[in-house]
Amino acid sequence: MMLGLRGFPGVQGGIETHAEHLCPLLAELGCKVDVIVRSRYQHSELGSTWKKVNFHPLWCPKSKGVEAIVHTLLGVLYAGFVNRPDILHIHAIGPAIMTPLARLLGLKVVFTHHGPDYDRQKWGNFAKYVLKLGERLGIRWSNGRIVLSEVICSIAGDIHSNETELIPNGVILPELPTSVGAPRSFGLTSGKYILMVGRLVPEKRHLDLIRAFREANLPQWHLALVGSSDHPDDYTRNVFREATTVPRVVCTGFQSGLALRELYAHAGVFVLPSSHEGLPIALLEALSYGLPVIASAIPANLEVGLPPEHYFPLGNISSLAERLVAFSGRPISDGDRSARRQWVAERFNWTFNAERTLALYKRVLRM
Repeated sequence: MMLGLRGFPGVQGGIETHAEHLCPLLAELGCKVDVIVRSRYQHSELGSTWKKVNFHPLWCPKSKGVEAIVHTLLGVLYAGFVNRPDILHIHAIGPAIMTPLARLLGLKVVFTHHGPDYDRQKWGNFAKYVLKLGERLGIRWSNGRIVLSEVICSIAGDIHSNETELIPNGVILPELPTSVGAPRSFGLTSGKYILMVGRLVPEKRHLDLIRAFREANLPQWHLALVGSSDHPDDYTRNVFREATTVPRVVCTGFQSGLALRELYAHAGVFVLPSSHEGLPIALLEALSYGLPVIASAIPANLEVGLPPEHYFPLGNISSLAERLVAFSGRPISDGDRSARRQWVAERFNWTFNAERTLALYKRVLRM
């Protein structure tokens, strides 16, 4: 049973996308997969089962600060007193604060560390303290630990000497849609727009990209910002405000399904300027569509292993603008697209990751 995410499919967020890919593969491998989801995010029309994955919606408060912890508390109690799964798999360091309670209820716990969320700009000092506490409790009290990157592995090793399993995010190579309904609806021309996909939160640094796009001065290009905010705030309003001051910047809101696939498939360049990532699923997905990508030179992005020209110093607007100019002058050939897709598929494979996750479950059950 999994816990610590909003829901899926088609729910915004890296952990949500991670679970959306991983859970059906675990079900195909013979696992009975149950997921405790937050009822206010889960699409009710899906019903209780999707691709052999069983959903258990539980209430959560509509509050950025306590939503995850309250829902996780309810989820642990539900797992401990109602469902009694063989393994409770907790995702992310915030929900991991409930790991000791799960163990006290007699549950075996696997914890996936998706990244040091206390580095996110949106959190105040108390929230950062709680997140660091959750990280420590999750690593120390869980029966099995998964990390997504070498960077996170080093953090876990500093806290606890027990073994961690490095299982990164992956990709499933998508079919490339030829339809252009979504780009066309936003006034975008195939191959002539810069794409960014991510929630409207400060650590994604949308403002850096908007300002770099203005400085790059690409009159034939658009900038498409795909994503929304679960809890709109001053940052969200600042992004919308600044986007209106720069010609040809389009905010599409949250997109999923065919619309998102079309936006990926017909973009000319993908950009991820963020200051914080675990292992960026959106970047891997862009590569799975064969897109050239530009990313901030933070450890999580560097770990993807792209050539140096694909990175720029975090927060350096002029450097990012120079990259935009350079990449916009390189049309995507079929050969380049195919090579990128093959490259990322060989390094980040969801099927292999599901097999390794199942192997960890079996080791934990033998403890």
